[in-house]
Amino acid sequence: MVDDLGIGDLGCYGNTTLKTPNIDRLAQDGVKLTQHLAASPLCTPSRAAFLTGRYPIRSGMASYGHVGVFIISAASGGLPREEITFARILKDQGYKTALIGKWHQGLSCEHRGDHCHHPRVHGFDHFYGIPMTNLRDCQPGHGSIFYAAFAHVPYGKLLATLGGLVALHTAGARVAARRLATGLAALLLAMAGLLCVFILTFADLNCFLMRGEEVVEQPYVAENLTQRMTGEAVEFLERNSDVPFLLFFSFLQVHTGLFASPRFRGKSRHGLYGDVVTEVDWCVGQIMKTLERLELKEKTLVYLTSDQGPHLEEISVHGEVHHGYSGIYRAGKSTNWEGGIRVPGIFHWPGKLPAGKVIDEPTSNMDLFPSVVNLAGASIPSDRKIDGHDLMPLLQGRVVRSDHEFMFHYCNANLNAVRWHPANSTSLWKALFFTPNFYPENTTGCFHMHICHCIDPFITHHDPPLLFDLSKDPSESKPLSPATEPNFHSIVGVMVDAAKAHEQGVEPVPEQLTLQHHLWKPWLQPCCSTLGQLCRCKETLVTLAGSHTGLESS
Repeated sequence: MVDDLGIGDLGCYGNTTLKTPNIDRLAQDGVKLTQHLAASPLCTPSRAAFLTGRYPIRSGMASYGHVGVFIISAASGGLPREEITFARILKDQGYKTALIGKWHQGLSCEHRGDHCHHPRVHGFDHFYGIPMTNLRDCQPGHGSIFYAAFAHVPYGKLLATLGGLVALHTAGARVAARRLATGLAALLLAMAGLLCVFILTFADLNCFLMRGEEVVEQPYVAENLTQRMTGEAVEFLERNSDVPFLLFFSFLQVHTGLFASPRFRGKSRHGLYGDVVTEVDWCVGQIMKTLERLELKEKTLVYLTSDQGPHLEEISVHGEVHHGYSGIYRAGKSTNWEGGIRVPGIFHWPGKLPAGKVIDEPTSNMDLFPSVVNLAGASIPSDRKIDGHDLMPLLQGRVVRSDHEFMFHYCNANLNAVRWHPANSTSLWKALFFTPNFYPENTTGCFHMHICHCIDPFITHHDPPLLFDLSKDPSESKPLSPATEPNFHSIVGVMVDAAKAHEQGVEPVPEQLTLQHHLWKPWLQPCCSTLGQLCRCKETLVTLAGSHTGLESS
């Protein structure tokens, strides 16, 4: 799973200037899905859905507020222990399981050692990676995302109020104005001070590398980190080549802050972003070569995807484009326009899946759960709603239509859109109940806030909803109306009824992304030294990943 990769970034999906030969070969020798959908346009809920096969609203991994993902490591929310992941089921079936890379599903609950949300709790025997996400704040010289995040605070109004109080004081309202002005000035200074401390210490406290349940590098050194993780993946495959295994390689990239190993810098025509995609493609190639060397290629199902679309608002502090490409699809990450949720979906399994097959049916990243559970010979949990469907019949050509008649697209905890693929019809309807307010208006992003939000006043509601037939207008360029679609009201009526029925079937659960869960809790702070040392430590490397026998230089 690549992070924030655009569907238009890969050669096999039409890119002619960014070279991805190893990923393209996967598609050439396997099955490519052209309507593969993330269950959410943000990292934390999308990955929760992927791991459990359930819409994130069902597990409490969808936010009702501004912040839809985990930001700091000393937060108390996370994927509840009661949720069942495909990794836990496969582990119970005798598989060796590993997660290498990004987790972003929480870490601890009551104290920093309980690790109640750790990958181990959810079925991964081995973990080497980061529990949070790779932000630009983790990389020296990349600036901070939090400047934009705090940009909507009404500093101007606060300063104007302070100025008015000073004027009142000058005019003679001395005691009251002085107290109010002093209090407001103290508040502004405290806010500025806290923001500065937060930004200055963010990398030390939140950007760290774990091996198992131990913090081994804090903050992590990004240079060569993709190669180190690739070496870790190769070693896992070598250790477990004689037993059933599940490897979830969860790239830190191409989420910003971007980093590329020295030998990949300057190798693409698209700056640092292109260099990073080139290194991701190299990593995929190393894993495939390892499977071939270990004679496991015909025994192994390989799946490649992205957790959501590209983060179009990502422009570096130097003005360089640090985001991917949505292709013909509209907008990107944090939105439920197609560019935010339509992601690469490639399945590769020689002898079991046809080579060169292209499928244009609606599928979801939640579908991996029932697919691998059935392949492992286990049973799908019957005590909960599983929203994914087994993809193997569709991939192998035993059926020609997806089992998804309706799909529901959430923006955080808010039902944003419905997709309907009627039986015996080629139409593919999509209705959007609200859309984000882009800024500037002629763009497809929210550049003033670094990311689009899902609540008022940052959205526009639509009644009736915006309706598109994606089979004819995949770019969502022209919403339909009763004048252009004779069955407009009946189509919308069916989709509204489906949405209501779906929402009635969602059982309330504790929300994991509340403000209380988000707040920094010192007793939960992972730290490999002391807080006085800002928790800093460096990993001792026994073997350099770049010199690992299983890795090749290009």
